[in-house]
Amino acid sequence: MSKLFLVPTPIGNLKDITYRAVEILGSVDLILAEDTRQAMKLLSHYSIKTPLQSHHAFNEHRSVESVSSKILTGQTIALISDAGTPGISDPGFLLVRTCLEKGIEVETLPGATALIPALVNSGLPSDRFCFEGFLPPKKGRNKRLTALTDESRTMIFYESPYRLVRALEEFSSFFGPDREASVSRELSKIFEETIRGPLSTISEYYKNKTPKGEIVIIVSGKKEK
Repeated sequence: MSKLFLVPTPIGNLKDITYRAVEILGSVDLILAEDTRQAMKLLSHYSIKTPLQSHHAFNEHRSVESVSSKILTGQTIALISDAGTPGISDPGFLLVRTCLEKGIEVETLPGATALIPALVNSGLPSDRFCFEGFLPPKKGRNKRLTALTDESRTMIFYESPYRLVRALEEFSSFFGPDREASVSRELSKIFEETIRGPLSTISEYYKNKTPKGEIVIIVSGKKEK
């Protein structure tokens, strides 16, 4: 039966993909990819010949109707992002919602995502946490950080390496320089690194070392009285 599959892809190491994910990517009629050039690296590695179509944040609003129509005519389609699970700080939500509204079955496979390894590896409480993803780069950023000052759960953020130092300095200002945190980058890759400690210490570390790669910041919550 035709349906939409959401298939997680490796966040770095190409071996971090399930047997089932490879099987589905090789059997569907079409793969929607955030960046077809990036997707080809993965598909070529596993000798997958399925046709590719671009599906990203800039064309998602225009393409959801045509994609859902293809599924309704009998095609089975898989959606992947550049890395990790589609819909988590990547395109996917609009397509899933459209398909569900049209009665199309949606199935999401378990698999790679950056936030969980970074959280568990941080050494900070992981029994309760909130995922904030990317903060607004400008408008609304201070408002969001102000709202999080009383958050008692461990907080997870994604950040660009170019804005990492700025983000750590802002976190120090809003949450306090002694708030415990960790920064993980290049997860599952050769130069994987996790730096742990007070926000002020981590900020100073990255002022003297230009970071590269994908960044996950974990910040401990406010201690409850």
